Amino acid sequence: MIDSPLVYLFTLALLVAALSFAQIKTKHKFFEYIPVVVLIYAFSMLLASSGVFAQNQEITAVYRLTKTNLLPAMLFLMLLEVDFKHFFKLRKSLLIAYVLAVFSIAFAFIAVAYLFGFDKETAAAFGALAGSWMGGTANMIAVGSALHVNEDAFAYALVVDSVNYTVWVMLLLFLVPFAKIFNRFTKSEEKLAYLDKIGCACSVGAKRYWLLILLALGASLFSQIIAEKLVILNTTTSIVLFSTLLGVLGSFTKLRFINGSNEVATTMLYILIALIGSRAVIESFSGLGMYVFAGFAVLLVHALIMVAGAKIFKLDLFSISVASLANIGGVASAPILAATYNKALVSIGVLMAIMGYLIGTFGGLLVGYILIYSTQ
Repeated sequence: MIDSPLVYLFTLALLVAALSFAQIKTKHKFFEYIPVVVLIYAFSMLLASSGVFAQNQEITAVYRLTKTNLLPAMLFLMLLEVDFKHFFKLRKSLLIAYVLAVFSIAFAFIAVAYLFGFDKETAAAFGALAGSWMGGTANMIAVGSALHVNEDAFAYALVVDSVNYTVWVMLLLFLVPFAKIFNRFTKSEEKLAYLDKIGCACSVGAKRYWLLILLALGASLFSQIIAEKLVILNTTTSIVLFSTLLGVLGSFTKLRFINGSNEVATTMLYILIALIGSRAVIESFSGLGMYVFAGFAVLLVHALIMVAGAKIFKLDLFSISVASLANIGGVASAPILAATYNKALVSIGVLMAIMGYLIGTFGGLLVGYILIYSTQ
């Protein structure tokens, strides 16, 4: 049994490094179906459930300290990539599709929570899931921390995120050949072929990891200091909001051109996932079926609203599909879907997904608090 805080952190870091290395070096299709994020969580949870990690005060203290400092640092770095100027250059139909996707997902979560009669714990977990489906896994952790989702409920939400997302990606890819039929149904005009390639905030040159780490930790410290003075709902929520604001402000400066921010932020994300998994000891997954079913219900409501919106605003299948997957799937999958329509449109998928880093946190928090307060 590991009872040393330093050995505990080293073990989790080693686990993250090993699984990341396996994904990068092998590039096996296995990782397309089961993301490395899920594997990191599953293995760290397995270690915890096997009694490898002692649940003593020292390990609990280092867990909270590491999580509290890494979360705002990660959010700051991920938001440095957002480029608002390019986002607003998107064609009107794409902007409408993106806004429609965000609001339909939010409405779907609220409607399904009402129909299923969620209790407070489930509501908080689905609030975190809303953060993921409006942004990404990083937003899921941020929202889950702010809503104080316990580790067991977070484990359920993460499984739902993986299972339902995989089915959703397969469905959207399956629908690509039927684009012309759908576009005739919505009476949309196919003018995507000559869209200019829209870029995102990309970085070139040497990767400055140490500088990025110092900036991120500085932003984390500043966020925590301000959060102690100005509390919004609770301290964790305040830290998340202030670090998000710092990241957005940084994206308007030369900081967004420092190369390597994505790699450092991803490393922090993986370590956070491992930390949360190391505190989850689940004896049974008996309640998982309800979570998965509710997740599919959210996707169904979202899909119906997107189709209805496409008919009203005469949107094409590409616009609503990529907008949907940019929210639910993120940077990893939206560009792939865009490329199946036209390789020149990959950057649109990337751009929409990157915007989710900002939208996901605020949207997830809003939905999460609505779900929690509706249970009272």
